[in-house]
Amino acid sequence: MEIRLAQAGDTPLILKFIRGLAEYEKLEDQVVATEEALMATLFGETKYAEVLLAFEAQEPAGFALFFHNYSTFLAQPGIYLEDLFVDPKFRGKGIGKALIVEIVRITKERNCGRIDWAALDWNTPAHDFYLSLEATKQFEWIPFRLTADKFDKLLK
Repeated sequence: MEIRLAQAGDTPLILKFIRGLAEYEKLEDQVVATEEALMATLFGETKYAEVLLAFEAQEPAGFALFFHNYSTFLAQPGIYLEDLFVDPKFRGKGIGKALIVEIVRITKERNCGRIDWAALDWNTPAHDFYLSLEATKQFEWIPFRLTADKFDKLLK
């Protein structure tokens, strides 16, 4: 198994994994990402997120997309894991755990205080996986989202 940071030439593979994750989560209709948009936001002048790619016998097996956040309570940066996906044919081989372990290594190396992420409420296999890593479910916080289609209304 190999895990490495993605490079610009990996953009088509990243989009393939995003679409695979959306299919698994039954959210394919919400994917509007394009290779061009990913190239600009992941590898452009301002890099908004980073991607780890996992390979099994040189075959693409999974990815993790993450970015920095900040905890005022800790006065430290953190890592937010936006996406973690392992191709179904590679599941059960430790690839998801290896991706998480690499994120933990990066988090420690960058002196970050914690790693946060979310899982869909129905995705009990993901819940069980995260709990097996000794992650803690957070019940105090309920996620909210403000989407771009509402921005102009608020800016009036």
